[in-house]
Amino acid sequence: MIRCRVLMWALVTLVLFQVMILLSGWYRRPVQQETTSPSGGKVHVLLLSSWRSGSSFLGQVFSQHPSVFYLMEPAWHVWTSLWRSGARGLRMAVRDMVRSIFQCDMSVMDSYMPPQRNVSNIFMWSHSRALCSPPACLLAPRDQISKESECKERCDQRGLEMAEEACRTYSHVVVKEVRFFELESLYPLLRDPNLNLRIIHLVRDPRAVANSREQASAALERDSSIVLEQADTPKKDRQFRVIQEVCRSHVRIHETAMLKPPDFLRGRYKLVRYEDLVKNQLKEVEAIYKFVGLEMTDTLQEWIYRITHGKGKGSKNDAFQITSRNAEDVSLAWRTMLPYEKVKRVQEVCKGAMSLLGYRTVDSEREQRLMDLELLTGQEKFKFSWLPSSKSSNHTKV
Repeated sequence: MIRCRVLMWALVTLVLFQVMILLSGWYRRPVQQETTSPSGGKVHVLLLSSWRSGSSFLGQVFSQHPSVFYLMEPAWHVWTSLWRSGARGLRMAVRDMVRSIFQCDMSVMDSYMPPQRNVSNIFMWSHSRALCSPPACLLAPRDQISKESECKERCDQRGLEMAEEACRTYSHVVVKEVRFFELESLYPLLRDPNLNLRIIHLVRDPRAVANSREQASAALERDSSIVLEQADTPKKDRQFRVIQEVCRSHVRIHETAMLKPPDFLRGRYKLVRYEDLVKNQLKEVEAIYKFVGLEMTDTLQEWIYRITHGKGKGSKNDAFQITSRNAEDVSLAWRTMLPYEKVKRVQEVCKGAMSLLGYRTVDSEREQRLMDLELLTGQEKFKFSWLPSSKSSNHTKV
């Protein structure tokens, strides 16, 4: 009897030992896959948009997330340093800068900054919560909302080494850019095994863009010249020519991603309309977070609601600031503020893009002012779907 008990105990011990080995191997496998991931486990997000399209707000939705290292429009350095070139000639330099930042290599800034550079030499650096949080700065804990004014006072550091160190500690690196006008120049980044790139394409009603650009026309003058390839355009036509180029870029980007995408782009592009974003903020932001592998937090929910439900209407003085305002009212301001003759002109130069992206035209000033008239088509029209690639090279007319 004793002998049988000993044998039974030995058998049970052996079985338990084998189960432990199997469980140990099961737990190890995901860890091994993660550490051998080509991108090092990081997700890289490029927020593509155009000037005055709500991209600063969406950028802050990323920047304030505790898992995100964010930079706002680093290509500003390229464009201001090499401004005599046109947008087409600068696109490769912009792409290479974005690639380096995704890899947390800030030495790419050396050519565009003073030799004794500070973090404050980075364009709009204080809009990055990560540069106001440890290890870059001890001001704002990662799970709290940063304040730009306090960051400017206390977080300016000599050199960019701490920015690089901070970048390496985050799971997501997000760059917001308004200086890409097509996707083809980004193909090397999408093919790069060291990057796990996702593209968020933010668009806005071009009539609202035109209205907003009028509030910041002086600040956008140099960028407008680069967009127009330094062409000698009459002043009265200049704004409309720029908006036309922006509309054409939205068509090119969207058609490339939706109608004839290369294999390496599939599943890595998401279109977002600003109007949908401000109507259903939390629903839309959660969908965007899900697309890039982020989770909503209670702190972010509260901040998003507060920043989009204020009493402010926006003004020339805060044209480039993220302030608490009624975001939906601001998105519709063009309907009461922009003269119908300008609305008509924008519709003429952007007709194809508006049709593609779901913006209805108005045929009179009365229709423009009639706020109950819905000018957005349903999102179903342009939801992300894969269509057979077409051999035709024809593009939607703008």
